[in-house]
Amino acid sequence: MEESLINASRRIAILLHEGIKSAPGKTGLGMLRYSDAQIVAVIDEECAGQSLFELTHIQRDIPIVTSVKAALPYAPDLLVIGIAPSGGGLPEAWFVEVREAVAAGLSVVNGLHTPMATHPQLQVLLKEGQVIWDLRQEPPGLSIATAQARQLSCRRVLTVGTDMAIGKMSASLEMHRTSLQRGWRSHFLATGQTGMMISGAGIPLDAVRVDFAAGAVEGEVLRWGPSCDILQVEGQGSLLHPGSTGTLPLIRGSQPTHLVLVHKWGQTHIYRCPDVAIPSLSQVIELYEGIASVAGAVGKVSVAAVALNTANLEEEEAKQAISQTQAETGLPCTDPIRFGADVLLDAIISS
Repeated sequence: MEESLINASRRIAILLHEGIKSAPGKTGLGMLRYSDAQIVAVIDEECAGQSLFELTHIQRDIPIVTSVKAALPYAPDLLVIGIAPSGGGLPEAWFVEVREAVAAGLSVVNGLHTPMATHPQLQVLLKEGQVIWDLRQEPPGLSIATAQARQLSCRRVLTVGTDMAIGKMSASLEMHRTSLQRGWRSHFLATGQTGMMISGAGIPLDAVRVDFAAGAVEGEVLRWGPSCDILQVEGQGSLLHPGSTGTLPLIRGSQPTHLVLVHKWGQTHIYRCPDVAIPSLSQVIELYEGIASVAGAVGKVSVAAVALNTANLEEEEAKQAISQTQAETGLPCTDPIRFGADVLLDAIISS
């Protein structure tokens, strides 16, 4: 039931207060950019009445409204919480919106750390057929990883980053989309709440106990890998971030054949950690390759290409940044959202 909660028959409203213009809205923006779901309204009081395309360059004509109440005339039957405030909790004013949605008969998809399915104020409002899906729940029956994924014949491409929230999921989805266009058997393996909302399946890695995190990844890779030519594994976190725990289990569990490094142009320090500098990209590449090559894999694992986030640049500036990054790293580079993922896939196939 949960895996089919977001589907073509649903009419979705995305709760995205103060998220269209800021990093906490990456879940909702990811849904808007990549989901095939029927999204009928975006709820953001800050941007209500403005053009979604002009604000985000996402090719969707969807109204931005002030509140759940203002979204109801568009007949949604599912509310997706598209914001991820720091700490995973929802401010009280925004929780009131969720309660109003449930009272109006909407089901809810919740990707926050704070569960809602058992919340007494919401439980009493649920009617027959209504569901609250808390995505961040540890799957049952997990075990520790054993490096079995290295026996698979498919290419396993893991996106790794210089920081959190810089475009690892987007790079993986763009590579998946282009792989399908090329006629390859490709699967996008979601490892976070946004990817799960888009694809309808996957694992919420940050909800899994650390001892079983790599095993959870391995289980999904073994599930999908045998039927794939290429498996796009959504990256999480960064080895450089002091608060990140997701990257190493992904390396161990997926046993990647290729890495794609994701970096935001011009970023010199970890976001909100001004004392933590990002080393040169060459040093970061050496770090990731060294760890991937001793984490159970056979032989050297290389960074095949760089996916550069140039959202803060005009197009000509973006092209110059890509050329500069190629010269610095000696690797193929592109912004897959702006210019497509062909450069990345060509690098993977040729390496």
